[in-house]
Amino acid sequence: MKKIVILISGRGSNMEAIVRACEAQRWPARVAAVIANRADAQGLIFARSQGIAAVTVDSKTYPERALFEAALAEAIDSFTPDLIVLAGFMRVLTAAFVERYANRILNVHPSLLPSFRGLNTHQRALDSGVKIHGATAHFVNSELDGGPIIAQSVVPVMVDDDETTLAARVLASEHILYPRVVRWFIEDRLMLDGARVRLIPPDPQWLIAPEGSI
Repeated sequence: MKKIVILISGRGSNMEAIVRACEAQRWPARVAAVIANRADAQGLIFARSQGIAAVTVDSKTYPERALFEAALAEAIDSFTPDLIVLAGFMRVLTAAFVERYANRILNVHPSLLPSFRGLNTHQRALDSGVKIHGATAHFVNSELDGGPIIAQSVVPVMVDDDETTLAARVLASEHILYPRVVRWFIEDRLMLDGARVRLIPPDPQWLIAPEGSI
């Protein structure tokens, strides 16, 4: 049985979606720990309620990024995970840290990468006038939001959307997309082919949400 460690910074709604899917779908895996870089991360409460180890490595207590990442790596390694999942983890990881866990870190980003890397993706999407928006699940590498794309969800941008309504629609799609991608990893269905990720056997690597469905 494979072990998953999930990193969060806040409420951890994607973490909760993954935990629930793992249990309901009986994956050959378990979430061994949820680690937060903030002591007040609400997702830790949910993790404890599920009997999952809830750990804090508070980034504010470390004067240097290297020291924080060393402590974070020590906490992660204590659970010997097969997979590390970033779920609203609001820290940029260094190349050295990513290399330590090469091809074992996943992230979901709230845009259709390579568009709108970084922060404030929903407002930037609205400001650009795009008619579709969404989320991207990808492997993490040393380039910010630049790792190989595994799958994407697509949602419509409504004429009366603001940042809040669009963000909610994208997040709802993430709750479907991200557990699906994590399960593919657990089932050894993801094959890296350079910058591309192939799903074996093939299945759609996209989720298109009809207008009004999410």
